[in-house]
Amino acid sequence: MFLARSISCRLRPLPRLLAGFGALVFATALHAQGIDYQVRIDAPRQLENMLEENLDLMRWRGNPRVDLDQLQRLVKEAPAQAKTFIATEGYYSPRISAGLDTSGARPVARVIVDPGEPTVVGEVDLVLQGFVPFDQGSAPFDGAALRQRWQLPVGARFRQADWEAAKRELLREVAQTRFPRARLVETSATVDPDERRALLRVVIDSGPEMRFGELRIRGLKRYPREVITNLNKIKPGDEYSEAALQALQSRLQDTGYFSGVEVSADMRAVLAAEIEDLKDGDDDPDGNPATPDPGAAPGPTVLPVLVRVTENKRKNVEVGLGFSTDTGGRAQASYDDLNVFGKRMKSDLIYEQKRQTARVDFFWPTTPKGYNDSVGAGVERNDVRGEITTLATVAARRQWGTPLLERSLTLEALVEKREVPPQEATTTRSLPLTYSITRRKLDSLIQPTNGYVLQGQLGGALLPILTDEKFLRLYTRAQMFRPMGDAGTLVLRGEFGAVAAKEKLGVPSTFLFRAGGDQSVRGYGYRELGVRENGAIVGGKYLLTASAEYQYYFRPPWGVAVFYDAGNAADKVGDLKPKSGFGVGARWRSPVGPINVDLAYGHAVKKARLHFSLGFTF
Repeated sequence: MFLARSISCRLRPLPRLLAGFGALVFATALHAQGIDYQVRIDAPRQLENMLEENLDLMRWRGNPRVDLDQLQRLVKEAPAQAKTFIATEGYYSPRISAGLDTSGARPVARVIVDPGEPTVVGEVDLVLQGFVPFDQGSAPFDGAALRQRWQLPVGARFRQADWEAAKRELLREVAQTRFPRARLVETSATVDPDERRALLRVVIDSGPEMRFGELRIRGLKRYPREVITNLNKIKPGDEYSEAALQALQSRLQDTGYFSGVEVSADMRAVLAAEIEDLKDGDDDPDGNPATPDPGAAPGPTVLPVLVRVTENKRKNVEVGLGFSTDTGGRAQASYDDLNVFGKRMKSDLIYEQKRQTARVDFFWPTTPKGYNDSVGAGVERNDVRGEITTLATVAARRQWGTPLLERSLTLEALVEKREVPPQEATTTRSLPLTYSITRRKLDSLIQPTNGYVLQGQLGGALLPILTDEKFLRLYTRAQMFRPMGDAGTLVLRGEFGAVAAKEKLGVPSTFLFRAGGDQSVRGYGYRELGVRENGAIVGGKYLLTASAEYQYYFRPPWGVAVFYDAGNAADKVGDLKPKSGFGVGARWRSPVGPINVDLAYGHAVKKARLHFSLGFTF
């Protein structure tokens, strides 16, 4: 009996021993491989995403060095971490709990967040220091406007990112005109969690007033100095303006003479002068002892304008291949010489299946008044829709303005040979003068999503000089972009053209109108819509087209589009019976502009056509 009881007592703890051994093996394995756990965060979506990206619980998940003890420590630390992160979003009185559930196959760490009410801005104390008085007749610094434009006003939700952005924008706004050395000398945000109010204080010191000095040019070797000086609108004594420096840099980049342009205020020259003054023991840059006047305001500091350029090679040859659904395959060779008798020469030789062009132009440096003058000559042959034209031109042009408002005046002498088989070829001479204007108001000149572009042309050959038929021509075009929600854009486009002449036959075909193609009425071929003449389609005296398109970028830069186009060209207004096309397209916002691939159905021709285009015209 005793023996049996003794055996019985020894056998009874065996399952426990085996279980303990299994736990030991499991713990050893966990320690070797790391514990596999889940994390569940219950919080508003915006906060949930932020905590998933920042909590140590998430960052250490999958790490082989995390064992059960370390996991428990991470869970314990999670509320304090979450509170710190949530405070950056303006929630300073949250209720946060965290726990670890080990009952399942995988431990589950849960973090529950109730952010409470957000903290709002209760008071803004914006203090301006410095900002010296200005000369009589000059505009004072508008501190009231600066306060009104402060980006984190009373009543706004207080977020750390918005607070930092508001300070940066305040400093940028002050530093971009007159005071480039402005600095923030004190910033503080005092938060009362109980009242959920933030009291903001910002002290900004203007530093010395700055004005522009002389122009200094570095890196110019091959080309005349006038290429830069004629484009410089900054005069010595002008108030410092970051916008003026950027405008000069943009104008120089557009000349084509330089591969790199940097325009800046030469702050190093000012600092060097200040160091020399300190060495001399006075504040007079001329080296004379300065007599302090306690009642006098300090004079402005002069900043030289420094232009650093990297010149393009004088001669450049380019060749290229391409394809367009309008004109077919394309081969091109270009030769560019930046200094031919002090002028820039550009020449192009282009071969396309439906059009061939040879042209050379000479460009003068931009004048001090902003005029860009050029002369050129060229030959162009078109074989489109049964009409063959060969056009020889000599032209003089003056352009002026900015990318937002461009204008030009062009005088041409042209001779055109026109063939519509089986008729005999005819030759037309003309001396037209054309005024063009383009107005742009867009959020981006390359990838517009909001704004508009307007273009107008008025011209003609009104004098009987080298002209077979007098005519007057009007052409207008408009394109508008409007955002539709966060990812959509509505694009509206329209154009109208009219030619007034006694006889159409003497008007060069290049001044008449046809429609159809990638940038016109999609669903129809290039210049397929016009006036029928002996089986060919030729230009008409009137043009009217319109288009509506909706673009949706579901995963930027990728998007889709639906569109409807309509329009036609005719010799009489009453014959402008619109032909319609509609379809769908794919969009990609490439670095050089939007790439469009459209499949359009032409209702009048009852067939589908593929269209490909890069960017948008204007």
